[in-house]
Amino acid sequence: MVAILVGIASLPVLLLMCVLIVLVDRQNPIFAQKRLGRNEIPFTLYKLKTMRAGTLHVPTHMVAANNVSKIGSLLRRTKLDELPQLWNVIIGNMSFVGPRPGLVDHDELTRYRRELDVFSIKPGITGVSQVEKIDMSDPKKLAESDSRYLGQKNLLNDLKIIWATILGKGGGDRIHSKERIEIRDPKGR
Repeated sequence: MVAILVGIASLPVLLLMCVLIVLVDRQNPIFAQKRLGRNEIPFTLYKLKTMRAGTLHVPTHMVAANNVSKIGSLLRRTKLDELPQLWNVIIGNMSFVGPRPGLVDHDELTRYRRELDVFSIKPGITGVSQVEKIDMSDPKKLAESDSRYLGQKNLLNDLKIIWATILGKGGGDRIHSKERIEIRDPKGR
């Protein structure tokens, strides 16, 4: 119910961001990607696009900073790119707080999370790992942080994580500096 109310309240902002992405970046505003959810069941995660058209679908820490679109840097900084994930919460694939859903082909992260029983809960839009600036570039550390969260999961801690996210603590997945080689999909996807 909360996700529906937040979704309705954020709809004008979401629509404005979609229009800006179409007008400025000249691309479909919605990014959809298969991720692993609870019990390792794949689902489609939705976000606003923050990368330029043609950027490969690889972990963010493998993408050069110059692949972030004009609007994308604003969306990533303000975390507005996460708004479409409210749909994932509404349909039951995700929760507000939990482990960041990993890519289906990120075998190392999947293995560590499996060993630590992280797949026993739904992934979240935000989580303790994001607030602590732990991203998918260090799969073992990420899985260990997610596992610690399992032992501390309660409403008060989740509210603290949500509040920290709103206040801008932490960050999204790391992006390489502009000096890195640009990773682009030759087929323009």
